[in-house]
Amino acid sequence: MQTFHSLMRDYTRTCLMLLLILTGFFSTAYSQGYRIDATIHGMRDSSFVLAHYNRNGSQIVPKDTAKADANGKIVFEGKTALPGGLYVILFPGNQKMIEVIYSGKETNFAIEADTSDLNGSVKVTGSRENELFYNYRQELAKGGKEIEVLGKQATPEAQARVKTIQEGFGAYRKKLLAENAGTFTAQLLKMSADPEIPAAPKLANGKTDSTWIFNYYKAHYWDAFDFSDPRIMNTPFLEPKMERYFKNLVVQVPDSIIKDADLIVKKASANKDIKSWTVYYITNQYENPKTVGTEAVWVHMATKYYLSGEMGVSEEVKKRVSEKVATMKDLLVNKTFPALTLTDPAGKKVGVQAIDANYTVLFFYAPTCGHCKEASHVLKAFYDKNKAKGIKVMAISTEHNVEEWKTFIKTYHMEELINGFDALNQIDFNRKYDVVTTPMIYILDKNKKIIARKMPVEQLEDFLNYYQNKMARKL
Repeated sequence: MQTFHSLMRDYTRTCLMLLLILTGFFSTAYSQGYRIDATIHGMRDSSFVLAHYNRNGSQIVPKDTAKADANGKIVFEGKTALPGGLYVILFPGNQKMIEVIYSGKETNFAIEADTSDLNGSVKVTGSRENELFYNYRQELAKGGKEIEVLGKQATPEAQARVKTIQEGFGAYRKKLLAENAGTFTAQLLKMSADPEIPAAPKLANGKTDSTWIFNYYKAHYWDAFDFSDPRIMNTPFLEPKMERYFKNLVVQVPDSIIKDADLIVKKASANKDIKSWTVYYITNQYENPKTVGTEAVWVHMATKYYLSGEMGVSEEVKKRVSEKVATMKDLLVNKTFPALTLTDPAGKKVGVQAIDANYTVLFFYAPTCGHCKEASHVLKAFYDKNKAKGIKVMAISTEHNVEEWKTFIKTYHMEELINGFDALNQIDFNRKYDVVTTPMIYILDKNKKIIARKMPVEQLEDFLNYYQNKMARKL
């Protein structure tokens, strides 16, 4: 049996351990807060906002507000950790700001600046990240000012001096990045720049291999991005980089885009939030794409990441996506257009598949739609100019008022076109043919294969000329 003394000893030990645990807990909890002291000379009694960039840099996300005292002193302080990222201290009126690196590790530091020269006067204490950041910016600004002056002197000496300054700054940057490789500042500076390309090999004819340069650039495009680091979501670099990659470095055909999309999602999978945003961003770009015929990318993304359950969306969202996929999968470029039979103004049946033409343009419109009325003039002019080339147009009303339909045909001189009407009111044009808005255009080849969809009526002639030339080159 334990003695009273032993019981008290054990009790004391237990209390001491509990005290140590609690002390560690409160110490950790406190360290998760933040405090940024800012002194802005030239400002007083004004409210400031602390915010971080979002992914595209066009907006900022406010995280705290504070008011400057009579001496321009501001304190941003909180007990809850801020997400790491590139922050700004936004001035009243939103016209000026000071950028601040918040790594999530240095949570207590001070920054001082003067309104007469905001960036040039910045001094930081307690934050190595921000000291590096502003030393870099001030070195860049110093060289930039000298280059600006030299730029007005069209002399060999001035050009040589510009080259010397640029090379000197390049060496300074390289040294800074090498010596501070583990910092968030170094990561940001790398993210903001293009990958460096080594000297390209020469071809047999002595010329530089431009294909090698492109392939190297694309292969190393994402080297500076640590996709496991959630802080990159709170910088202005991620979305512009993503947009540029898919717009300029990926061939704009579905197979190529899909291959690169899956590759980028795999990279982004190092962090759940970054992956979710990446999947959303790519999927959203190709639901209503700028490049004709790339909706297959949306179908792929929706099927692989949303309908599979990988994105963890609600059943309601999954249902909506599933319905749209069911509609879209048979209406993509290179698919044969589904059967569609309608009634013409004489009461006879007219079917898309029965149209004998080199190319068939399907023009879905609503007689009460203002844009459709404007488009009809352009459509008629296109038809008159190109009908001798074996091009036919089928104009399809998505509304069900017979009189309005016939009046529309007469008013816009569409009698020579093939006109179709859903006399039995049985067709859901939205679900069956993806006619979400009107006018909506499909272009079919001789075999009724879709070669373009959602084509603006103004681009019909240019597209068909391009397509015919493309087909001729393949012969």
